[in-house]
Amino acid sequence: MTSTTDANAATPGRDSEYGELRAELATLTTEAFRPELAEIDRLGTLEIARIMNGEDRTVPTAVAARLPEIAAAIDGTAARMARGGRLIYAGAGTPGRLGILDASECPPTFNTDPSEVIGLIAGGPSAIITAVEGAEDSAELAAADLDALSLTADDTVVGISASGRTPYAIGAVEHARAKGALTIGLSCNADSALGAAAEHPIEIVVGPELLTGSTRLKAGTAQKLVLNMLSTITMIRLGKTYGNLMVDVRASNEKLRARSRRIVALATGASDEEIEAALAATDGEVKNAILTILGQVDGPTAATLLSASDGHLRAALAAAPRTTT
Repeated sequence: MTSTTDANAATPGRDSEYGELRAELATLTTEAFRPELAEIDRLGTLEIARIMNGEDRTVPTAVAARLPEIAAAIDGTAARMARGGRLIYAGAGTPGRLGILDASECPPTFNTDPSEVIGLIAGGPSAIITAVEGAEDSAELAAADLDALSLTADDTVVGISASGRTPYAIGAVEHARAKGALTIGLSCNADSALGAAAEHPIEIVVGPELLTGSTRLKAGTAQKLVLNMLSTITMIRLGKTYGNLMVDVRASNEKLRARSRRIVALATGASDEEIEAALAATDGEVKNAILTILGQVDGPTAATLLSASDGHLRAALAAAPRTTT
């Protein structure tokens, strides 16, 4: 009979494997130990909060250093999405959850179909709440998840990994690139394997974490800031906004219905009566309602003009018979 101790005992092969992984982790900025914080648990709560807040303030500066790379990735993504492609995030653990969060917020904010911006997490939906052991170590799982989406060359795949070494994220990018899709590698270490695998590497080096290796902290914040840019600016490029107004917002609850009316008011300066009439004439579509007021056209004409301009409100206004911008 094999005892539990015997079953869990280290083997020479496993010792070697873990030794190599430990050595690799030791080279990563995100895993670095900070001796100056070794007694942080002995500090008062307010002092710990001040230290943590100071750490967080460094993140936007690290993101700013990579704005050219971020912009290039956005332009490539927008060009493909304009041709009908999708934006697909792939990550494990916190990065995977951040991708799913960003994807899930696009339909109500920009009226996208849920199939247009997709978040994949190693281990599937259950991994959003509970860790799925070993899932992040499988590049093959990432390839299978992408194959299930029938990946095309018009799609964009964003591999997300704080360390830049997660096999699931790297596997997603490598598989997507082999299929001709645009690939972006978002990590928080310089010269990462994920960055090397992607056409557009975005490496936001935020430095060691307050808690050693806890990359849901500064690294997670950096990833969220970049994902905000990727989705938001892509949607701006696709005509999902008018100025800084979310004119494609989906009014799915009372708050959003009130926001829809406020957006039409801000864009047009129209009275409440005009706004209600415009929304009624356009089945509640904010962008169309704005066009009927500013372009002085009826609902069907507004829909035709927007279709001809690929949903860009400014272009539709320019093409309207009578435009007052």
